[in-house]
Amino acid sequence: MGFLSGLFACLVKKGLSAGGGEEQADDGGEPWNFFFELQVLQMATDFFSYLNRIGQRGFGNVYKGLMPNGQVVAVKKLSVNSQVTQFINEVKLLLKIQHKNLVMLLGCCAEGPEKILVYEYVPNKSLDCFLFDKKKFPSLDWPERFRMVSGVARGLLYLHEEAPERIIHRDIKASNILLDEQLHLKISDFGPARLFPGKDIYMSVDTIAGTIGYTAPEYLMEGYLSVKTDVFSFGVLVLEIVSGRRNYDRFDQENGTLLSYAWMLFQEGKTLELVDPSLDNYNPDQVAMCIQLGLLCCQRSVAERPDMSSVHLMLLSNPYTLPTPRNPGAGSIRSRNSISENSMSENSISCSTMDEGR
Repeated sequence: MGFLSGLFACLVKKGLSAGGGEEQADDGGEPWNFFFELQVLQMATDFFSYLNRIGQRGFGNVYKGLMPNGQVVAVKKLSVNSQVTQFINEVKLLLKIQHKNLVMLLGCCAEGPEKILVYEYVPNKSLDCFLFDKKKFPSLDWPERFRMVSGVARGLLYLHEEAPERIIHRDIKASNILLDEQLHLKISDFGPARLFPGKDIYMSVDTIAGTIGYTAPEYLMEGYLSVKTDVFSFGVLVLEIVSGRRNYDRFDQENGTLLSYAWMLFQEGKTLELVDPSLDNYNPDQVAMCIQLGLLCCQRSVAERPDMSSVHLMLLSNPYTLPTPRNPGAGSIRSRNSISENSMSENSISCSTMDEGR
């Protein structure tokens, strides 16, 4: 058994104990059913054939695989240059969590230089395909879109407040929301995610992970990470779901981004002009509430963004009574010298590089 396999055996034991996972150890007390042999995964994916590739990212490729028992899986093969720490981080985090709106990790493989994660297969691609590629994918109706908003909110609420340990995803975006055959969603890609220890409010980091356009300003510019980092990303995603437009699409010279354009329409009382033209029938009050919620989550001031428990309650409320948002571009970012007492600094962290747009 190699070094990584031995390390993962320890992680799996601890993770299953902490997260209440259902995987059982064998008679010798070792959770070997969590580990896949490289040869088995090679056969399942036809040696990682291009024809079986279902996703391509900076970290590597994702392949559809057929296991010997007939189970269809998603095999995430990390690039040779990807960091071992990020690989371990994703395994460690996913062992601690289990929720219907989070993708399930089935196991991993660490043989030689190979770093491979095996997930449940989610057959309907990602949310961005349905929102932004209407020539190839059917447009989502409003009840489906509202279900997407609510599902992501429930997943984040679990990560932030209900999981055995608090977790910040750090890369919430449309392409990381996977859809199954019934269009039920699963949040994926926990490589950049961070455990958030104790009762700390902020964590100061030196290396930024995430995607430009979804990233909170205090995190992007100052390295301050909190659960409100995910809340900001969620707000951008909500506006994308309502509008069917990418956050970096250009609208006009004065209101170039989706966020600034949504704020302009909100100020002028024309909120519903943001709605995706492909939506024929929708609940105008519910749509207007989602737009206002998206703006609230994107407030520049961290204190003015709601937490996910508040977001969840807002989505359940009827009639919809939400605070009035301010201009998302207004406010100031705290300096590094003004960090709260309930914070911690971490000078060396494992994370993904910043993506642009997707």
